[in-house]
Parts: sequence; C-alpha cells; structure tokens
Amino acid sequence: MIQSEQPSLQQNKLTSTVKGEGIVNGVFIACAIIGIWASSLVFLLTIDISNIPTLWLLPAVLVQTFLYTGLFITAHDAMHGVVCPENKKLNHFIGAFALVIYGLLPYQNILKKHWIHHNHPASELDPDFHDSKHKNFFAWYFYFMKQYWSWLRIGALVAIFNIIVYTLDIPERNLTWFWVVPSLLSSVQLFYFGTYLPHREPKGGYNNSYRAKTNALPVFWSFVTCYHFGYHKEHHAFPAAPWWKLPEVYKLNSDSI
Repeated sequence: MIQSEQPSLQQNKLTSTVKGEGIVNGVFIACAIIGIWASSLVFLLTIDISNIPTLWLLPAVLVQTFLYTGLFITAHDAMHGVVCPENKKLNHFIGAFALVIYGLLPYQNILKKHWIHHNHPASELDPDFHDSKHKNFFAWYFYFMKQYWSWLRIGALVAIFNIIVYTLDIPERNLTWFWVVPSLLSSVQLFYFGTYLPHREPKGGYNNSYRAKTNALPVFWSFVTCYHFGYHKEHHAFPAAPWWKLPEVYKLNSDSI
C-alpha cells in the first residue's frame, strides 16, 4: 500500500514545485536581477578606471557577465510564462524588456524559436542545434549566434555606444569593459552551459526524448555557472518550473525522467 502511494506523492510534490510562488516571487526576482544589473552598470560606467590595473577589473567584469546572463534567464522564464503566471501581458513585457536591455534582442522572434527548440530538441529543426556529432564548440557557437543576431542590431548597438560616449561623457574604456565585454561573455556562458553541454550528443546517442542531459553540479556552482540552467533535462521535462526551482525538481525527480 505504501509503495503504490509513493509515485502519487512524488507527482504532487513536483506539481507543487513547478508552479513556483506566482507573481510575488517571479516578478520580485526578475526586478531584482534587472535592478542589480542596472545599478552595477551605472556605478561601473561612472568610476575612474584609468589608473586601475587590468587584472583588478576582471572580478567586476565577471560579476557583470553573471548579471547579463541573469537578464537572458529572466527573459527565458518569461517565454515559459513563469515570471508572472497570473498576468501574461506583464510576464511578456518583463521578458521583452530584459532582452532589449540585454542586447536589443527581439522577444517574439526568440520566443518562437525557443518553442521550436523545445518541440524538436537537438534535431535538424532545432534552431539552436548544430551537428553535435562533430562536437565543435566554436562552429556550433557561431552558428548559434547567427540565429539571433543581425547587422541591423549590431549597427544599432554601435550607434548607442557612440551616443553614450559623446553625449554622456562616459569613457570608452568603461563602456567596453563593463557593457560590451560582459554581454559577449554572457553569450558564451549561456551557450556553453545551456546548449552545448546539455544537448551535445553523448557516446552511444541520446537516452531520453528531450535529447538533453543534466550537468549535476552542486547547487551553488549550478547557480553561479548559469542560474541552474545546467539542470537541463529537468527544464525540458518541466518547462513551467522557474529557474530557481530547478534544483528542487532535480532532487525530486532525478530517477524518473
């Protein structure tokens, strides 16, 4: 009798987990990430770094990279409707805003491609996938980036860079170190931990319908590397789980998906 009740109990726990806590947690966490990113960027753009050794700038660059990654993860959760489940307009507004400040990325376009990815993971139809058998990181990364960038968008970012420099008197060095470099590094971080490692075909082929695997890092490192996006099999199995719930989903269901 006890054994027959266990799957139902586990399923109830998973159902409760993937729902998150709705508007309070979702919107609060999204706003916190956006607010911390913006505050950090403003501070870093206005300090005098002319006499600071380059090596000392690296920690700030890494923190800013992590915050940039958080912007995209926020938009990603919005694509799954979990930033604000009770208000779809607010949910998608936050997602679109996060992508605009991340790099002028078009939310609706990426939303469509992301759901194609979920419906056809690691296949020829998947816009994020590039012949994993060859496992060439650089070829796959540039293919991945080509799906989401355009010369028009790059031109607009260059124009914004110059407008900021010449109208707000922000030093080019600050903009390069804390705006340009972190945004580029975050794209590598997102690709490596969220696409390349999870969807690269393993020896012997894929062993689940999600054609994905989990990078089972300790919770702290999972958060630092990519906001728990490394729990990728769990994300595909339970796409309605917000990023901060993925470790819990992994613990509850690691043996059954």
